[in-house]
Order: sequence, then C-alpha cells, then structure tokens
Amino acid sequence: MKSKFRIKGLDCANCSAELERQIGKIDGIEKVAISFMSERMEIEYPEYRKQEIMEKIKKVIKKEEPDVKIEEI
Repeated sequence: MKSKFRIKGLDCANCSAELERQIGKIDGIEKVAISFMSERMEIEYPEYRKQEIMEKIKKVIKKEEPDVKIEEI
C-alpha cells in the first residue's frame, strides 16, 4: 500500500534525509521518499500493518524532529 503525507516544519534538506533514513529502518516499511522542497513523504508498506507502522513513524518523527507535523493527503 502507498500513502502520501504533507510534512510541515522540516528545517533543512539534511534533516529530511536523516528522517528518511530513520523511517526506512522501521520494520515493515518497503519504501520511503521524503521531499524537503515539496514538503511531502511517500511510503509503501503492507496494508494490514498500517496502524502499527504509523505509530512507529510518529515516534521516529517525535524523536528526530519534534517540531515536524504530518498529515495524510
């Protein structure tokens, strides 16, 4: 399954790249791409694990970039 998100509050491209690396390490994430310029994130994962993966993504974001907010689009 693919999901797209708007990301608000990223400070720089390096922050975006680090967040992408950390989210990519989450068990179940098949693909992640974060665009700093367009403030978007796209992830692929098994549909049946959506709730679990979203909770893990939010924890990673809170740890790495506490001011960042995401919303599904």
